[in-house]
Amino acid sequence: MWEANCGADVRDVTDEFGPPRCHDPRVTLTVLIVDDHAGFRHFARGLLEATGLSVVGEAEDGRSALDAVAALRPGVVLLDVMLPDFDGFAVADRLAELPQPPTVVLTSSRDPRDFGERLARSTARGFIRKDDLSGAALERLVAAG
Repeated sequence: MWEANCGADVRDVTDEFGPPRCHDPRVTLTVLIVDDHAGFRHFARGLLEATGLSVVGEAEDGRSALDAVAALRPGVVLLDVMLPDFDGFAVADRLAELPQPPTVVLTSSRDPRDFGERLARSTARGFIRKDDLSGAALERLVAAG
């Protein structure tokens, strides 16, 4: 049996690729930004990196988001609800089926009430309006899990 020997500030985590390892929650979050608007991706990258988060990639639609998650294995996916191929809810559901799914946070310029029960039933951790995006807001949602 494999064991991780972690200190007091870290916890054991296991994935399908090997023995348990230590995870320090103080380590920088890795983020994949998924949005069909290049301008928003650029804005979000700058905003999140300025607050110390690590943006590991960008994707412009649902299909490329799924491919990027497989290749990059981000800890967090900031996922636009309105994408040209799949909507963000469908992408979040697909990501939730992974053995070690990333934390998904949905985003949109629309009011969350516009999505009604779909948002409440979503597999995503939460929702941040694009106007309210900040590194602190994203970290709070991720930590709430």
